[in-house]
Amino acid sequence: MWYFSWILGVSLACSFGILNAMWYELREDGPDERRKAR
Repeated sequence: MWYFSWILGVSLACSFGILNAMWYELREDGPDERRKAR
């Protein structure tokens, strides 16, 4: 059963990395668009 916890941990880490990258991209675009609007 060790493989179940291993694949669960790997998929959790990958999903966390993907969500973190998506959040970083959204945060990076925010201030630039606010500056352009002014």
